[in-house]
Amino acid sequence: MIFDTHAHYDDEAFQEDRDEILSSLREHGIEAVTNIGASIATSKNTLDLMEKYPFVYGAIGVHPNETDELDEEKMEWLKENSAIDKVVAIGEIGLDYYWDEPDRETQKKWFLRQLNLAKEVNLPVVIHSRDAAKDTLDIIKAEKAGEIGGVIHCFSYAKEIAREYLNMGFFIGIGGVLTFKNAKKIREVVEYMPMEQLVLETDCPYLAPAPYRGKRNSSMYLPYVVEEISAIKNISKEQVIEITSNNAKRLYRLNNH
Repeated sequence: MIFDTHAHYDDEAFQEDRDEILSSLREHGIEAVTNIGASIATSKNTLDLMEKYPFVYGAIGVHPNETDELDEEKMEWLKENSAIDKVVAIGEIGLDYYWDEPDRETQKKWFLRQLNLAKEVNLPVVIHSRDAAKDTLDIIKAEKAGEIGGVIHCFSYAKEIAREYLNMGFFIGIGGVLTFKNAKKIREVVEYMPMEQLVLETDCPYLAPAPYRGKRNSSMYLPYVVEEISAIKNISKEQVIEITSNNAKRLYRLNNH
């Protein structure tokens, strides 16, 4: 069964039918989901979802564009709540120069702080990096973040950058973008990388695969991504599902759950 490693089911896009969708995931072949925090508020929502649904795990952290809200008290909150059993990662954290707010120095400061928190509490990281390839990589290398490991979510850079992360042992998150007609770069990355480091993700409600592009995404659309990977890698869809699901469990250290 499929493991969706990155979703935002607490998003208001699911306000009307959240329970209906989550409750029906298993019958659509979805075994587990990690809901990802992007602010303190959405991290709190993630804890609620984890409690309510046995197959939902959580990551807590503050997205680069929300780092203006961070202070010592909130870092303490993240630290305390990272001890909850089903919290499996710190994230999503990183750099986003596409929106470029708050300023880059603020983003870098809190990226570093959250990376160090992950080391302290011994959890992997979920990395968000947009239009910030060099700075993200430089910080991750300088901080030896490969030692705690994690996933580069919604990977959007060339395979030369992918190689750097793969060599450090990171997983790479692949989602609906792979099915877009103009997804040449990401197709090359999937072609190049070993299956053992690939995980499936939706980033729902965003980035729905081609047939639904521009509409609300959900874990139920992951078979479109599976199909694409199966064609690129020339292995069966069943193999793609089995390998990526095992990878997700290794990423989030769930093998003993």
